[in-house]
Amino acid sequence: MDRRSFNRRLLAGGVVAATGVTSLSIAAAPAATSAEGAPKTAPAGGRVRHLKLYAEKLPDGRMGYGLEQGEATVPGPMIELIEGDTLHIEFENTMDVPASLHVHGVDYDIASDGTRTSRSHVEPGATRTYTWRTHAPGRRKDGTWRAGSAGYWHYHDHVVGTDHGTGGIRKGLYGPVVVRRKGDLLPDKQFTIVFNDMTINNRPGHQSPDFRATVGDRVEIVMITHGEYYHTFHMHGHRWADNRTGLLTGPDDPSRIVDNKITGPADSFGFQIIAGEGVGAGAWMYHCHVQSHSDMGMAGLFLVAKPDGTIPGYEQHHPVAPAPPGGGTGAKGASGSKGGVGASAVHTH
Repeated sequence: MDRRSFNRRLLAGGVVAATGVTSLSIAAAPAATSAEGAPKTAPAGGRVRHLKLYAEKLPDGRMGYGLEQGEATVPGPMIELIEGDTLHIEFENTMDVPASLHVHGVDYDIASDGTRTSRSHVEPGATRTYTWRTHAPGRRKDGTWRAGSAGYWHYHDHVVGTDHGTGGIRKGLYGPVVVRRKGDLLPDKQFTIVFNDMTINNRPGHQSPDFRATVGDRVEIVMITHGEYYHTFHMHGHRWADNRTGLLTGPDDPSRIVDNKITGPADSFGFQIIAGEGVGAGAWMYHCHVQSHSDMGMAGLFLVAKPDGTIPGYEQHHPVAPAPPGGGTGAKGASGSKGGVGASAVHTH
């Protein structure tokens, strides 16, 4: 299902959860475009949204966030906002231990900090509303420039196991947040990759997730690191600009072009690429480039297919998850996965 069809399923002011690969999408104004066939862009922000989010234990011992009970995933749903938006999250803790929701990169009052120290955690069986706000860049009263909220961020538990949520993060209580600026290009597909200690999306090396796209798709990668170690994220055959969006603004943009980026605990970044641009279809590897880490299994595949669905030189040695209703991660298609991994998206556009 393409992104426009997915967005049409959303009710104004409400949320519809994709199944399989989870994605939190908030309905809003339709995406803008400047010309026929041009990439879709984010509209203006400023809307107030509401959603329900659950924390729950999974049968395999992990913990996850989900849009509905029984549908928690690791990573949790992708939450998308546009600068100026406000989001109220009714958070219900279905587990038998206290949990919370702590976010990076956006504005919130201390009552929405999601920590024990601020008494903003949630006891078993209880609910609490967390409010996140975003803002556009602008000049302060003293004349200095204030950056906007746009960026690739994340949320996670800050309570389970320790007062820093170490146990919750280790078990999978984390998810991506994307805040866009008006006019930002919108992707066809989105994938979340989390290096958590020596796992990818809390899956061991032999189950590390693969992600599927078609040549020409505009793909957005959100990359997050948790745990005890520093890693380097490398993707074969594809490059991006080391800036807020991963895109160059023009021929004079001085941003460095990279295909490998060091990332430490609680770091997050993102970028957009055109699948197969200049290199074509194939089973393109992504991995941690710390040699011992990749040797221990911190690697997966970015499967870029031809329009007919074939991938040159690729022999499928493991099942790839079928495309769930609503798209892979809130976009055109699904992310295939050795371990049934994925993250849903909540869009405000």
